[in-house]
Amino acid sequence: QVQLVESGGGLVQAGESLRLSCSASGRTFSSYAMGWFRQAPGKEREFVAAISRSSKSTYYADSVKGRFAISGDYAKNTVYLQMNNLKPEDTAVYYCAASLKTGLSEYDYHYWGQGTQVTVSS
Repeated sequence: QVQLVESGGGLVQAGESLRLSCSASGRTFSSYAMGWFRQAPGKEREFVAAISRSSKSTYYADSVKGRFAISGDYAKNTVYLQMNNLKPEDTAVYYCAASLKTGLSEYDYHYWGQGTQVTVSS
């Protein structure tokens, strides 16, 4: 089992950047594929980015491709989501998740953090 804790959310203006962190404890981080999802008010949770267990492969939603980057630091048991050129439509609660296999659906993930709020003002 693994426990996940997100941090790094906040309020920024459009065009600015934020870096979210997800710290994992329990089973070693390298055993899991990691994903970021987000949920805006009144909307369903959606996939943002994922990184495979070996960190060899990364995946992105079309809406964030070229602006967001997911990466992992095995020494720190932490996965990051660097978010650049933020837009108001990126406003959401961002969740970190872990899975034994890489997936793009929330149903592929077994462990979830509590979420961190990102708000982008225009």
